[in-house]
This record gives sequence, C-alpha cells and structure tokens, in this order.
Amino acid sequence: MSMLKKDNENITRRDFINRAGAIAAAGVLAPELTSASMQFPKPMKTIRIKNVDSNFEREPLNPYRFKGSAITDSWQAIAMLESESGVKKIGIGTQGVLWSDSKVFAGHSESAGNALMYAMSERALQMIKGTTFSDPVKLLDDILPEVLAYGKKITGNPDLRKTFALNALVCVDNAAWLLYAKENNIDQFDKLIPAAYQPGLSYKHEKVASIPSFSVGTSAQRIKQAADEGYFILKLKTGSAGTQQEMIEKDIAFLTAVHKAIGHYETPYTQNGKIPYYFDANGRYEKKETLLRFLDHAKKIGAFDQIAVIEEPFEESNEAFVGDLGVRVAADESAHTVEDAAHRIELGYSAIAVKAIAKTLSMTMKITQLAYEKKVPCFCADLTVNPILVDWNKNVAARLQPFPGMTVGLQETNGHQYYKNWEKLVSYHPKKDGSWICTQKGVYLTDASFYSESGGILTPSRHYEEMFETAH
Repeated sequence: MSMLKKDNENITRRDFINRAGAIAAAGVLAPELTSASMQFPKPMKTIRIKNVDSNFEREPLNPYRFKGSAITDSWQAIAMLESESGVKKIGIGTQGVLWSDSKVFAGHSESAGNALMYAMSERALQMIKGTTFSDPVKLLDDILPEVLAYGKKITGNPDLRKTFALNALVCVDNAAWLLYAKENNIDQFDKLIPAAYQPGLSYKHEKVASIPSFSVGTSAQRIKQAADEGYFILKLKTGSAGTQQEMIEKDIAFLTAVHKAIGHYETPYTQNGKIPYYFDANGRYEKKETLLRFLDHAKKIGAFDQIAVIEEPFEESNEAFVGDLGVRVAADESAHTVEDAAHRIELGYSAIAVKAIAKTLSMTMKITQLAYEKKVPCFCADLTVNPILVDWNKNVAARLQPFPGMTVGLQETNGHQYYKNWEKLVSYHPKKDGSWICTQKGVYLTDASFYSESGGILTPSRHYEEMFETAH
C-alpha cells in the first residue's frame, strides 16, 4: 500500500477513506468530496526524451476541390520519440496545407507547402529532444508558440494561422501520447484521458456515422449514389470557384439538385427520419447577406429544415454574429485553440467540428471539454487522413455527447474517396480486421471490441516502426 505524506503524518488510503466515511456519516463531508475525488490518481511519470527522429511518405490523391483550389498529394508525417528508459513510440500526422492556411498553399507549389509544414514538425522534435514531460497537454502548450513563430518565419507569412502549426504538431503530439501511455502502463483510451477532460469525452455510442465528403462540383447523381449505399449524412462542399455572385449562383443550383435527388430519402438515425445536410463553405462567403441568400433558397425549396449544420461559412476575420440565422453554424478552422473556440461560441456558433487528427488530441480534449461545459455539441471532421488516424478521430467521435437530432456519433471520413492507394494504407493498420474498421451501411460499429482495443490506436503499426529500425 502506497503512503500519502501530509505534513509529517503518514496516512494510508484505507485510513483516509475510513475517516472520510466517518465524517460523511456525521453529515459534514463537503458535497464535492466525492468518491471520484478520493481515487488518488498516481502521479504520472516524468519522461525524458532521449532521441527524436522523423520521416514522411507521400500519398497521391484523386483531386479534392475546396477553398477555390484542390489538393492532389498528401504527406504523412511520422515522428519518433525515444525515452531515456528505451521506449520508442511513433506518431503519425496527415498534413493539410490548403485546409490549415490557404495563403501558404497559394503562395507555394503543393510540395513546397508540405515541406514547410514538415519543417515545423521537425523543429518541434528538435525543441523537445533532451527535455522532460509528464503531461502531453502541457507539452503541446509549451511548444506551440515557438513552433508558430518559426512557421511565420519560414513561410514569410506574419499572419500564419495557428491551425497550420497545430497541424504540423499532430505527429509529435500523437507520439507523445503513445509514449505517455506506455511509460504509465495505460492500455486503453479511456484511461488515457486526463480527469479534467473526461466529462466531455464520457459518452459511449454503439454506432458512429461515417460521413463522406463531396468536393465542390460533385454531381447530384454521385451524391445520390452514396445515399443509395447507406450513407445518411453527407458533407457537401459549397463555396464554388469564381466571384461571389458566380459562387452563390452555383451553390444555389447545387443545393437544388441535391435536394431533388435525395431530399425525400429516409433514415433511422435522425429524429425526423429525414436525411440531414451538412454544408461546408470553408470560409468562402464574404458577407452574411450572401449566406442568407443560400438559406432563403433552402426555405423556398423545402430543404431548410434538413440542414443539420453549416460549417465555417466566413473567413476567420469576419466577426459576423451567426446565432440569428435559424440554422446551426459550426466552427472548424477558426476554432484553432480552446480560446478561439470560446470566442466563436460568443459569436453565435452553436457547434464545433473537432479534429484530433488536425489540431492535435491535446488541443481537442480542451475544446471538447469547453464545448461540454457550454452545452455546444461537437462532431468529428476529417482532414483526409489515413486509416490509423481515422481511428484516433473515431475514439473521440464515439465519446462525444449526441448531436441534436441524431441518434449516433458523427465522424467525417473521406480518405477512402480520395487516396489512390487506400487499401494499402488500411494494411498498415495494426487492427485492420477490426469490426469497427469498415463502414457498414453508413455507420461504424463502435462495439465492445472497439472500446476494449481503443480502435487499435495504442497498438504499434509494423509499417511505421520499420521506418526507424535502422536509426540510432
């Protein structure tokens, strides 16, 4: 039995609980002194990072069009951390340059934009080499400002978005959590979540919606095909290329075609039984009035009540209040940090798209806890990530409180649509045959095996381990 030292007196855990019980019986135990607060979590180990390493793999994509541009190449950034005790852990991250900062994407070739983000991942690794940590969340908080400053310097962009730096840090944060888990003998995701963030990630969905994403210009026929395959909530990219006038005309025509094609479909996963629409404009709308034209048209054709959410209609600098639109508006890119998420909530944003695979698990835990406390629903959005990262996101999506009007968890996953070598990437997953891996009639089955095995994310991937076997 471990001993707790207070002043000069040694008290065993059993003694303390016995005394607390006696006090409670006398009716003087403070209500906040619950059994949970008497669990005495053991102090986490202080971990010294002895060695670091990194690498990346390029994966070709079918062109994915959004933000008036398109991505065709996805870099998988891989970070290795080795502790002083000899434990090696490998974290992965998918880079999203266009998503995280379209100015960097526009100002460089696609490969150069990826190289700049990768350089920031490498910088972070060099910063933490030789240092110690006992809390991955604090580790991220400590390095984010310097990594962002470095990014501003190498991109030549003094207004570089924080999301760009967070995206660069996903592989590092991923490795830190895995190292933290191993060093502290944590073998399940639920045990990995620090107590402060557990309320926001305490639900247990039996199913999580698998939400495909359709780029700008997708035909209504292709969207109907997905609905016929069982997908019941579809992410539809709006914000067509061209002037604002050209954009809104194309977006209205798109909405009309989609509603005509699938508006009458039924699903058991929504309270009204209808297919919900999830639109994402990626900040393309310059004025609130333009968005109101889109919404007015939705009312005109009878589609308005099926709009579950509109994500990021405006640029981050647009501080328009969105709480009076009659529709749920979600923050994504603009909710870089927990502070930014709080500001978006003040502006009337009534949902947050969280991305453990794009803004780090550490920052996501803080955002989901804030949202839980503010009673703002969350769902998981994708970054066209690889199958292992899909399950990092799924571990979050399965534990979020139910989204209004829905009976299952929500997670966008579009990698199977855009990676040219998706099946090869699936083969790298350490639990590739898990019951939760493949979409089944529009949902992932997050069953008992999913929770007991944490979706496989704490299990090493042989493919990525082999990349570092000759190092050091």
